[in-house]
Amino acid sequence: MDFLKSGLKTVLGAPEPGQQPSVAETVERLVERASNSTLLEDRRDACRALKAMSRKYRLEVGAQGMDTLRQILELDRADNETVNYALDTLNNIVSPSQFEEEEDKPHIPMNIGDQFTEMFIKDPHNIQLLLDLLDEYDFRVRLSTVQLLISLLTNRTKDIQEIILDKPMGVSKMMDLLSDSREVIRNETLLLLIKLTKGNANIQKIVAFENAFDRLFEIVSSEGYSDGGIIVEDCLLLMLNLLKNNSSNINFFKEGSYIQKMLPMFTIPDNAEEAGWSPQKVSNVHCMLQLVRTLVSPSNSAQIVSNCQKIMNNVGVLNALCNILMASGVPADILTETINTVGEVVRGDATNQQFIGTVIAPSYPPRPAIIVLLMSMVNEKQPFSLRCAVLYCFQCYLYRNEVSQANLVQTLLPSSTDVSSLTSGQILCGGLFSPDLLSNWFSAVALMHALIDNPAQKEQLLRVLLATNIGSTPVSLLHQCTLLLQQTTKLQSKVALLMLLSAWTAHCGPAVGAFLRAPGAVAGLVGLTGAGETDDNDCLLQGLSAFLLAICIHFNDDSVQNYSKDSLRQLLVKRIGMETFTAKLSEVSRHELYNKAAKHPQLRVNSPAEVLIDYEFCKLFKSLEAVLVQSLAVRQQNGADERPADDLQQYKRVIRLQDARLSELLQQLEGLAAQAAALQSALNDSLSANSLLKDENTLLKAQVSASSIPTSQPNVQSEKTAEYEARIQQLADEITRLSSELNMAKESQRKANDDLEKLRKDQDDLLELLADQDVKINEYKIKLMRLGEKVEEDNVIEPEENLT
Repeated sequence: MDFLKSGLKTVLGAPEPGQQPSVAETVERLVERASNSTLLEDRRDACRALKAMSRKYRLEVGAQGMDTLRQILELDRADNETVNYALDTLNNIVSPSQFEEEEDKPHIPMNIGDQFTEMFIKDPHNIQLLLDLLDEYDFRVRLSTVQLLISLLTNRTKDIQEIILDKPMGVSKMMDLLSDSREVIRNETLLLLIKLTKGNANIQKIVAFENAFDRLFEIVSSEGYSDGGIIVEDCLLLMLNLLKNNSSNINFFKEGSYIQKMLPMFTIPDNAEEAGWSPQKVSNVHCMLQLVRTLVSPSNSAQIVSNCQKIMNNVGVLNALCNILMASGVPADILTETINTVGEVVRGDATNQQFIGTVIAPSYPPRPAIIVLLMSMVNEKQPFSLRCAVLYCFQCYLYRNEVSQANLVQTLLPSSTDVSSLTSGQILCGGLFSPDLLSNWFSAVALMHALIDNPAQKEQLLRVLLATNIGSTPVSLLHQCTLLLQQTTKLQSKVALLMLLSAWTAHCGPAVGAFLRAPGAVAGLVGLTGAGETDDNDCLLQGLSAFLLAICIHFNDDSVQNYSKDSLRQLLVKRIGMETFTAKLSEVSRHELYNKAAKHPQLRVNSPAEVLIDYEFCKLFKSLEAVLVQSLAVRQQNGADERPADDLQQYKRVIRLQDARLSELLQQLEGLAAQAAALQSALNDSLSANSLLKDENTLLKAQVSASSIPTSQPNVQSEKTAEYEARIQQLADEITRLSSELNMAKESQRKANDDLEKLRKDQDDLLELLADQDVKINEYKIKLMRLGEKVEEDNVIEPEENLT
């Protein structure tokens, strides 16, 4: 501090005795000198002093000196030292973090840097000034400019991105800095580009086509790949930004043969176990695994995923990943992420699935890697995240893989008592009846994935389940499952079995018949569906049991005399009630865990308690829910549809009502959209006014701080400050109110949209049923005419276009 005082004396001269200037007065004099002095040395000294004060007195320096500092960047550009002082001062002013020197000043807002950033970028020309300064080769000027842009992007990412997109060559100038021979500038540029490319597809494309991948892989190579420092991680994070959710860049990456350049990152040296894994190496490999998953993510188009999967197998990336799986000494989090990555590389690709099926683990006796992974999945001593990863990998291995699905079902039959010949089916069968809840769930879901969309495997499983005995108990596996469903009180076990049985019985009449024949199966299912609700999870459980019961009705082939389709429907109406039953069924899709699971094939949960619903089951439920509800809602018919015309008229009436409801919802949506637009406009006006008042108040606070105002004016200034603050608070309250109303309007609009989409879907389904009824009636007419019966014209079906 003494040094600062002596420096200020040098610049401003010694004060008169007994008159120590305030901070604001000092800043004001420095700003005036930096702006108006004719000598460059004076302006430079003033900028140096402002930089020294800007960390502790950023409010005063920013409020009074921002315009002058911006002016220096433009007019004094020829003097690198002065420009560097101005850049560093501006960087301190807009810094997103609080300085140690400010800790004793509680009156300074925490977002002061953000406020000054907003003031700085109100004139987009200021960003152009910084972009032009990137052309300066001077080390300090270029480095300070990059650091200032980083601070601005941290505070106002989207605003700066939009400004830079409008500036010709703006992105190109930043990309050129990656080739700077000075590593400090190159490294800071990486951080700048990471922030610049975040969430902006247009900037991502520009950066990618500026040869970003070539430059980044050159840096990764020069730094030593996975053994390199944090710069390798920064390069990989930038690549992730460029590729994530950007199909154009993924195609560019794939076609540019960059997948091959990833291979050295996964090379594991022979002495890896002895050498160990440094924390930085763990981070580097983890980022590279994320990069691989970005290329083959199930959210990408099927064509992109398929092409990337084939290349990864051909160039050896899949083999390298499997080597990591089988290596010793691999950290648990890397092993977990590698398992997830291998799963997505093989998902839906028959060649890759076959490859992983042939990988042998280095164990004694040797076992297939898939068997070793499954043994880890049902081992309750393994980390939870690792077990979830194995389940996901196994699901990917079975996805659209009919050969592996058939093999899994077949291996449920016991082959030997020798532990070395354990099969995947036996491991999952053991996990299904394990005391460990997670093993129950994981095994059931794994088995379920062998049955989804595969009727042939359901028939095969039927034979296996009816033939297989569990231990010394002479009952079938199916019987054991139904007993466990009735006897267990564990929520996860019940949910697991309900999902497995639902997947098995859907679209498979023989499977429905086998389940209905199991002693106590129907009674237990009806009792579970009609139980009282206590919490959300109970609602989910009852909804799943209602789903299985509805499947048993809809896909019933009437092969079980006591539980035909009609008798089960009557039992449901009598014991539960159709309205209650439908409400319980609809609770499934409203459950939080259902909506979370339906978003991605990978199980993404934070704790074992959240392991209840699976992605593929969500797809099955979504495809069948409306069909099952409509099937149950149709009146019980006598014989073989004796009154089809009456049912047809009923469908028509329902569709007419739905048309009226559709029109009503559309009008409601238009009204809500207009209301939301009006609220948004009012909110924008209030935000603009509030921003202007905040700027004026910031300047005023700087003037009245540190007793800088002459004694004749403090009351006036204080009153003005209080007035501004009151107005700001009033506007803040108005903004809060408008935001709340806007959110409510948007929520109402969203609900109306959901209702509209559901109604449209229901109407489509009804129209499909109507078409089926039309076909049946025409068939009956033809049969009657062939038999010589006269067909009344009144029975002619109305054209579909008259329905609306």
